Formats: sequence, C-alpha cells, structure tokens
Amino acid sequence: MRIAGDHVHRPYLIWRSGLMDQAPDLIDHTVVTMDLSGSGDDAVLTIVMRDVGESLVPPGDAAVPAAQHARFVTHMAALANAFWGWEDRLGLTTMAQRMRFFAPDNIEAELTAAEVPGPLAAAAAGWPALAERSPVLSAVARSVHDDPGIVTTSLSGLPGTFLHGDWKMGNLGSHPDGRTILLDWTLPGAGPACWDLCWYLALNRARLPERKEAAISRFRAALEGHGIATADWWEDQLDLCLIGIMATFGWEKALGDARELAWWEARVAGSAARQHILIPRLSR
Repeated sequence: MRIAGDHVHRPYLIWRSGLMDQAPDLIDHTVVTMDLSGSGDDAVLTIVMRDVGESLVPPGDAAVPAAQHARFVTHMAALANAFWGWEDRLGLTTMAQRMRFFAPDNIEAELTAAEVPGPLAAAAAGWPALAERSPVLSAVARSVHDDPGIVTTSLSGLPGTFLHGDWKMGNLGSHPDGRTILLDWTLPGAGPACWDLCWYLALNRARLPERKEAAISRFRAALEGHGIATADWWEDQLDLCLIGIMATFGWEKALGDARELAWWEARVAGSAARQHILIPRLSR
C-alpha cells in the first residue's frame, strides 16, 4: 500500500461504490463483503471472499492451457469494454504511481525493514543489473521515474477505462463454466486498456502459451469485437504502455533470461522512437 501511495484502502472504495459488481458476469471477483474499521493508516480492512482455491491457476512456471490464456485475454478486454470511458472520481491509483511502484527512491524506505519483501529486494538488485545488461531500458526507466509525465501526458489524451491493475497468474483462475476468477483488486484506477495487457505480458511471460505479439493481437481483436474502434489510438497507446511497464518492471527483466530482455529492449526502443521520447545516454 505504501509503494502504491494508498492511504485510503482503495479496494474498499471500489467495493463500497458498487464498481466491482459492475464487472461483466464472466469476471468473478469472489468478494462477499468488506468492512473498514478505524481511519487513516491505522485502519483495518476485512475482506470476506468465497473459497475458489481449487479453481486458481496452479503455482509454477508451466505454460497455462491455450484456451485458458485466450479466455484471460478476451475477458480482460470485456472488463475494459464494460468501463470504457470511465473516469476516476474515487481517488484511486494514478498512472504516475503505477510507473513508480518500484522506483529506487520509492522503495528505499522499505529496504530498511527487518524483513524486506521479496519483490522489493529483487527490485533493489535488479535496477543496477539492468544498467549493466540493458543501458537502453535502464535509461528509459530512469527517465520515467524522474518524470512520469513524459508518458502519462500523452496517455491522458487517449481512450481510457477502469484498470484492475494486477493481472498476474497468481490472481487468476477459471470456473468450470469458463468464467474468469480475478482476485486482489488492490491497484484499481483509471487508465489505458493496454496497461493491464502489458502488465499481463510482463509478469506472466513464462506461462504464456503463445508469443507476446499473438496475445497483443488477440486483445486488440477482442476490443474490436465489442465494437471499440482502435485504429486511431492503438499503436500510440501500446507504445506508451510498453515504455511505462518497463519503468515498473525493468528490474525484473534484468534478473531473467537474455531473450526476454532483448524482446523488451527492442520493443521499448522502437516505441520510444515512434513517440519521440528521447533516451538519454546512461552514464557509467
């Protein structure tokens, strides 16, 4: 909550507003009720959920079945469609905050804890590694951390929707009838549909049964299947989200294999050139 800048219990805000129940029927958030006691940073949020453990994606690095992956992507598009044009009036996660979740200065205080959360320790190690392995991605991430507006200003002029914010496999599952289980609505907010897609691609890369390009095309086709015309904005939004997601997760790519890192480097460099975003030289 601290690295996301959440001092108001955003999941409770979207539950209380009825927003979660406005998701399409093919999305199951599993929440029965919530209760917030206390106020400020000392408030305690209680969430009661139905037990769907047996239907969640099993842990591990194995690729999920192709049909399940296809449903996740098309249901992500259905969620975006249900809230197309939605604007945040609740005080939820901003796009600038998303791109700075793991920025070195944002996680610095957390690294002094007696037990540092694993992802934050990995991020602290990953940013220096990224500077060595991919100076291009490192420079892009640093630029966005210093000034998220180089991405968010352009994104604000493109179509937006409601974002769940954390489409990782650990939050996903499938009911026998094909509905998608979508847990952990802790990072909600308004933003571009391509953000949830890029988050999904970045965090689930080992588990995807098809190439990223195919998943991107699948998501776009699903949006168009809902009647959303994409020709005027798709390429710009995808470019900007690819850049932004590496400000969030570039550290993770630095700790992985060379082929994955090279894919993101090539895509982000091309996106930055098309969006006229200058990549500064990385000083060593």
